[in-house]
Amino acid sequence: MKGFMHWFKSSNKMKRWIFLILIGIILTCFGMAEILVLKEITFQEVGKIIAIFVIGFLSIVFGLIFLNKRTLEVLVESTDKRMEKKKQVNINSLIFNKKVYDQGPNIVVIGGGTGLNTVLTGLKKYTNNLTAIVTISDYGKDATISRKELGTKPLEDITGSVIALANNEEEMAKLMNYKFTQGKLRGLNFSDIYFLGMKEVNNSFADSIIKSNEILNIIGKVIPVTLDEMNITAELENGYIVTEKEKIPEVVYEKVTKINRIYLNPSNCRATPGVIDAIKKADCIIIGPGSLYTNVIPNLLVNGVAKAIKESLAIKVYVSNIMTEPGQTDNYGVAEHINAIIEHCGKGIVDYCIYDTGEIVPEIIKKYNIQGQDLVEQNIDKIKGIKFLQRNLATVADGYIRHDPSLVASSIIELICDDLKYQDKQNDPQYLMLNNKLREDKRIQKIKKKMKNKEQNKEKRPSAKKQETKRKSKFSEKYSERIQSIKMADEKTNKKMAQRKKAQSQTKNKKNKDEIRQKMLKELQKSKLNKNK
Repeated sequence: MKGFMHWFKSSNKMKRWIFLILIGIILTCFGMAEILVLKEITFQEVGKIIAIFVIGFLSIVFGLIFLNKRTLEVLVESTDKRMEKKKQVNINSLIFNKKVYDQGPNIVVIGGGTGLNTVLTGLKKYTNNLTAIVTISDYGKDATISRKELGTKPLEDITGSVIALANNEEEMAKLMNYKFTQGKLRGLNFSDIYFLGMKEVNNSFADSIIKSNEILNIIGKVIPVTLDEMNITAELENGYIVTEKEKIPEVVYEKVTKINRIYLNPSNCRATPGVIDAIKKADCIIIGPGSLYTNVIPNLLVNGVAKAIKESLAIKVYVSNIMTEPGQTDNYGVAEHINAIIEHCGKGIVDYCIYDTGEIVPEIIKKYNIQGQDLVEQNIDKIKGIKFLQRNLATVADGYIRHDPSLVASSIIELICDDLKYQDKQNDPQYLMLNNKLREDKRIQKIKKKMKNKEQNKEKRPSAKKQETKRKSKFSEKYSERIQSIKMADEKTNKKMAQRKKAQSQTKNKKNKDEIRQKMLKELQKSKLNKNK
């Protein structure tokens, strides 16, 4: 009974909607009773009865809708830990983010670096069934002080993926990236100490990472692609061999050549237990974005990984880079990126390619051009057998061009929804959840974009007059600065013309005055001569 009465507490805000439903029932019943009682019905009486009936019916409908919505809100408030700080949380966003059934699509993301973490950050809003397959090799790079002291493997990409999949990324980043500054632990990273402790407890490095997924309460799981020593070797077009990742760009520039192929040394690296199984169970496999020859392709060269991807029935998506990388992908377009993957792993590894529209502010691209980077060319006509999706993926963060996590994730989920639609699974809970979340995110993105545009317009025109409230054309909005500069130039030329005319008129007046004076002097001189005579 106590549990039942809990629903009627004032804090639950249930009674108002129950009361609205009761009013609706009374008005509906009253309208029906009026029809039965009346002997003669006039138009006035009919209008009155219809109005009462409609108001009653609408009260019942809206009462039921808001009662159900409030019930869902109460459920979220009582079960979601994020509601501990109610003032800082929007309950409506939590309703969409709440994963009641854990029935999101099974997605595997393969790669490394910031590109992989960007995709994971966006996708964790749509599904719990996420698997990040990450490299744990630094390809010959010098070990850090922390790694030398503890004797651990390079775990930067593992740590980055754990942070990206955390419920609270900011706090997790502070903890995992913390470097001790005092005592015996000085110079050591918390993440290295933690994973070493987990390895000692579980007697297995693979188990230490897999069990960390539960201990750290992250969304999805992180698996290293291999536990074997994995060093990259790059063979250049001129036959030169580079064995260290850090030296590849430098050597490519010095030798004025390109990368011909890369391979692993040793070549018999075994996949970590769970990697092949995750690929086989996946609904969607994401490759990239990231450094093509040092983050993306090396993961695919581990024994059994490329073969498992080809044999999988999942949707295979390659997310293209936005900018080229000096010494790795100079003058590469979308086609060259995909061809490099196919040349190393064979056909059937990519079904779809999502690439950026390339609509980026020229001033920011100039900064990249100075460093030898450029936009990845959209030469998709050179590739056959792959479906291409052009999407707006780029964002500018702290002056750098990055993939937007939300835009990348929504593009991938849209592709999965289309595939479910093709399979006639519109009534599937997975499709309904993804489609509703996708629509809500698109609506929020539109609102944010409008607000951003308004702020930019305010900054550009702080002293705009109220009279200028008329809607401007697209042309005037796009070229407003040029139009303004042309107006200013015209004003300057007009001022100069006016000054010239003024100067000319002044000189003319001066000449006229001088002529009049000379005439007057001549007349005076004549008059004097006449008097003397």
